[in-house]
Parts: sequence; C-alpha cells; structure tokens
Amino acid sequence: MSTPDVPTRGPARPGPYIVAGILLAIAILVPLYVPAYSTNQPRLAGMPFFYWYQMLWVPITACMIGIAYRLVTKEDRRRREAARGARTKEQEQ
Repeated sequence: MSTPDVPTRGPARPGPYIVAGILLAIAILVPLYVPAYSTNQPRLAGMPFFYWYQMLWVPITACMIGIAYRLVTKEDRRRREAARGARTKEQEQ
C-alpha cells in the first residue's frame, strides 16, 4: 500500500498547458466565426470558399490537437520523472 503523502508528480510548469489551451481554443473558436468565411468566392475546383475553408480546418485542427497532446504528455512525463527522482533521493537517506 502506498502512502498518500508521497507525490506521484512533480510541480507543474504552466507554459505547456497554456500553449496547449491556446491551440485548442484556436481550433475551436476560429471555425465558429462564420461571417469570416461565408462567401462564395474564391472557388477551389468549383467548390465555394465556404465549404473548402471548413474542410481545410480539419487537418489544421488535427495538427493543433496533436501538438497540444504532445506538449501535455511531455510535461506529464517530466513531472513524473521529477517525482521519481525526489522519491529515490528520499529513500537513499
């Protein structure tokens, strides 16, 4: 049984979480602002701007979510390693 006093993660740095939040907010909010792209021109392969702009955001959003995931995962891994390092130092003493 583990004791509740032993931390499983080290202290968090806010930077990666802020960047991930901004990327996710952009991916959600920009496509919601319809007046920016509710036009017929320019056309791409005969398709109105309204449709191809929305389809363009699918891979862009996927990339943004992937970057946010990697930032948060890397930070979590760093925090776990910091906690393990602190625990091994305590156990040595």
